[in-house]
Amino acid sequence: MLQNLHIKNIALIDELDISFEEGLNVLTGETGAGKSVIIGSIGIGLGGKFDKELLRDSEADGMVELTFGIDNENLKNRLKETDIDVSEDVIIISRRIKAGRTISRINDMTCTAAKLKEVAQILINLHAQHEQQTLLDPAKHLRIIDESDEGIRSAKERVSGAYHSYKGVHERILEMESKAESRLKELDYLEYEINEIEKAALKAGEDEELEEDYRRMQAAADIRDITGEVYQITGYDRGDSAGNGLSRACGRLKELEKYDGSDKASGLLEGLTSIDSLLSDFNRELSDYIQENEFEPQAMEETEKRLDVINSLKMKYGRTIEEILESLENFKKNRDELLDYDTTLQNLKSEEKKLQAELEKASDELTKLRKKSAGILSKNIEEALKKLNFSEVHFRTEMERLPEFGPSGRDKAVFMISTNVGEAEKPLNMVASGGELSRVMLAVKSCLSAADDTPTLVFDEIDVGISGITAGKVAEMMKELSSSRQILTITHLPQIASSADHNYVIEKNIENGKTHTSIRPIYGDERVSEIARILGGDKVTEAVLESAREMLCQSAEKML
Repeated sequence: MLQNLHIKNIALIDELDISFEEGLNVLTGETGAGKSVIIGSIGIGLGGKFDKELLRDSEADGMVELTFGIDNENLKNRLKETDIDVSEDVIIISRRIKAGRTISRINDMTCTAAKLKEVAQILINLHAQHEQQTLLDPAKHLRIIDESDEGIRSAKERVSGAYHSYKGVHERILEMESKAESRLKELDYLEYEINEIEKAALKAGEDEELEEDYRRMQAAADIRDITGEVYQITGYDRGDSAGNGLSRACGRLKELEKYDGSDKASGLLEGLTSIDSLLSDFNRELSDYIQENEFEPQAMEETEKRLDVINSLKMKYGRTIEEILESLENFKKNRDELLDYDTTLQNLKSEEKKLQAELEKASDELTKLRKKSAGILSKNIEEALKKLNFSEVHFRTEMERLPEFGPSGRDKAVFMISTNVGEAEKPLNMVASGGELSRVMLAVKSCLSAADDTPTLVFDEIDVGISGITAGKVAEMMKELSSSRQILTITHLPQIASSADHNYVIEKNIENGKTHTSIRPIYGDERVSEIARILGGDKVTEAVLESAREMLCQSAEKML
């Protein structure tokens, strides 16, 4: 549930920190006190628009932070699927606007707005005033039905998979049919491309070897000068070369044996002989290297031409030889399809027919599930509406079959309602008034609560347009809904306020010439006074206070 809300430097709020509790949390206050700012800030924290124009002090940072407690294993598993750490049983979502840039974090880890929204929708569901209008859009009715049954999700996934498979083959057929007239021209071009690549007889890694050879050929003169000089210095051809010097030295040391037969003298000769042998080996290797780097001008020209061919192909067909060869295989495949156009097209049409049958089967199964769920949901909504003082209401879902498939099947749903005896059922958008729409929304949410395990629901003035007995019925349903999840709601109705488990008052005060919005929990006599204010407005008499006490007592008795 939402444990804490922290807001800083937004609208009329300098800094605000408030903790919420389980059950029904009601926010009350005078019109214009800043209730919409509180709800709007929650919306910002959930990934809503966060502009610098919202800042109270344009030179300072603005911030919204939501702290959630996680004590449900199913909820933890869903969060783990989003790669969120829930080991501490706490999720902290924060959004800060700094220097015109919005920074979103989850548990102090910076994240994208998309990731924040993905996590937030698991934890909390915000129903703003404008959302009631979504009930007037029949396109949203099917989504509500789908949300009512967990089993529909897997059926929709099957339909989506079948649809995209069918769509892919269908588009290939259209593409091939559109190319029927230009097939011969395309064949000629493919043959040209295939011949050009095949004629080059490319080998993997060939370009790297050629480039290395070409670099060495370009440097052949320098290589020849360096290696020739080294060979003369270390060889045996000149009198002053190292090889000759070592040979003469070895001859002289052999003469030493006549005068000194000690191991030390023998060791000196052995060491110098070894050096002479190493230098001789070095010179042979150097001679081989010199011969390897002797290039004919024709070889360099041929290497240059070969590299030109390869680089020309790279410009057309791929950055590497491997990519060029891959392009060659694709060209051959396209050529074979065009050469065997009729067979290929027939095979694709057979596959399309098979995939269409699979799509129709998956869609029919989805339609059956939807109709069953729509029937159950409609019945439950009708019962919920009766509890909300629609005594003669009839509610049902009219399912229609669309002419074309889509990734979600081919169903259309329209909520139909009749609120008076003798009236025919009509689409919801043609019948419901503002107050009726608020109650329908509450009925829908109460019926979806079993399928939706979101722990916190926030309602922004869902009581708009209702009063009297109906207000009491709405309060009862919200109280019932709060038994299984945390509810936060703004209200102007004493019936709902008196039913709350926790009442928070939002106030607007003037300090040091500046207006400030604040929020705090109220209890006891202060809560009685707040209920009385909602009941009586400016004139709070003793009779109004007594009515407020009575309402609170009645609400308490209902909870027993």
